[in-house]
Amino acid sequence: MSAGVPLLSRPHLLTVSTLPSFLLEPLNAAYVVHDRLHETDPAAFAKVAADIRAIAGGGESQVPRSLIEQLPALEIISIMGVGYDRVDVAAAKERGISVTHTPGVLNDEVADLAIGLMLSVARRIPQADQYVRTGRWGREGAMPLTRKVSGARLGIVGLGRIGQAIATRAQAFGMSIAYTARSQKPGLAHSFFPTAAALAAQVDFLIVITPGGEGTRHLINADVLKALGPEGYLINVARGSVVDEEALVEALQKGVIAGAALDVFAKEPHPATALWSMDQVVLTPHIASATRQTRQAMADLAAGNLSAHFEGKPLLSPVPECQ
Repeated sequence: MSAGVPLLSRPHLLTVSTLPSFLLEPLNAAYVVHDRLHETDPAAFAKVAADIRAIAGGGESQVPRSLIEQLPALEIISIMGVGYDRVDVAAAKERGISVTHTPGVLNDEVADLAIGLMLSVARRIPQADQYVRTGRWGREGAMPLTRKVSGARLGIVGLGRIGQAIATRAQAFGMSIAYTARSQKPGLAHSFFPTAAALAAQVDFLIVITPGGEGTRHLINADVLKALGPEGYLINVARGSVVDEEALVEALQKGVIAGAALDVFAKEPHPATALWSMDQVVLTPHIASATRQTRQAMADLAAGNLSAHFEGKPLLSPVPECQ
């Protein structure tokens, strides 16, 4: 839908999360935009709810059945993110409402960060930086030795598009690749294991990049961490819900695993405080796709899905359940 659409003919759209300006600007040009986050008066929201034909939100947006039921004219939910586990897709499908997301455009960035986190936690790069900045190098001499990454064994939990991008990068480090997923991928030479625990027992580094949702909640539990062992490292760039964070904290405290690098957490933006002071842990604030170039591409795809819908064209990237 092109910019400059007369106001009276613009579809009404509801935003359900804080969106970047480079997405809001085209939305404001093409739609009558209502902000759910700042509309706290139920009566005021009820007055516009009947007009809402579209929802736009980020990857962490919650679109529950209760909200969908308040919007009788809703036609499409466009998520700027690959994850959509907080959208009630079943409720949307019951009404014939399309749900779209933005896969593909963020594969490289997430894969890059996964490798960066693996290197950071194994070689203790953030800790080395602080060792220099705080003067410890001059006072105490050389840092303790760290863990080699090249040639190590990598396990990937979830071998979709991003998982395969991670595998490609890891192969450049001479790593052997194994994986677990809902089913074995035909045509791949990587070793397949039916469970996360079986995989963890055979690798040095375990990277988690499986979708979130109830089906994968606490997939990485105490048993998986025990299988990973005291020389193993966990890297999570998936969803915080996939890892049992309490079990992870305990495993780190007791030396059950060697370390962890986490970009996602059970409660964001408030990770478990026990993690903050752990020297064998690297933490980043959910930045896997957070580059200007990738976020712009995600915004363009999210806006493009909305435009395609209202112009009667095929959707660019519907979620699998809506294909």
